[in-house]
Amino acid sequence: MATTTAPWKQLLLNSLQANSHLRHSSYFQLATIGPNGMPANRTVVFRGFQDTTNKIQINTDSRTHKIEDLNHWPFAEICWYFTDSWEQFRINGAVDVIDGSNPDSIKLQQREKAWFDSSPKSRLQYLGPNPGLPSLGDQPTQAASSLDPSAGPAAAFCLLLLDPDQVQVPFFSNIYTFIRSFVIVVVFCCSQVDYLNLKSNERITFSKKIANEEISWNSEKVNP
Repeated sequence: MATTTAPWKQLLLNSLQANSHLRHSSYFQLATIGPNGMPANRTVVFRGFQDTTNKIQINTDSRTHKIEDLNHWPFAEICWYFTDSWEQFRINGAVDVIDGSNPDSIKLQQREKAWFDSSPKSRLQYLGPNPGLPSLGDQPTQAASSLDPSAGPAAAFCLLLLDPDQVQVPFFSNIYTFIRSFVIVVVFCCSQVDYLNLKSNERITFSKKIANEEISWNSEKVNP
């Protein structure tokens, strides 16, 4: 199915450029729903778009609760606010989680590329103790020397791909019962993007449209 660059993507790229002098401009919030029906929210880091697509990349640890949430309910929303330009982006959609045992060789290559694109310091966190478990005072921390820069993805490394153009997302709840610790690729397929500019008092919603096997996006100005 043919796709084109989404209009909201250029808006987002412009906002990233305008706020690039602020380190926190690459942070945004990812909200999920857990098995107990309760929402959970956390801050993640933008790792760029995948190649020339509209897919947004996020790295995470497969041992965190967000993976359990996504296995239970593979839908989420991100919220991104740029403090200098007073702009907010809300993007929702489906999330596909892929780990090192995935049979798709292309996705495994994407996972590996995301690993080597990360800094050695960033990679070290995936060699540490399980996130969220009680901390033991005498538990040794991972030394930098324990990381082989040439080694492939650690068992706990996880890549999330937010894909606004994916149309059909199969429902799954137990596909990743046997999740391994290092990298998971999550494809986030958004169905709507909400853009708000508080300086200009402008708000635009972008909705996905499919016609003749082609994906396009409709935009509409709405009240802030």
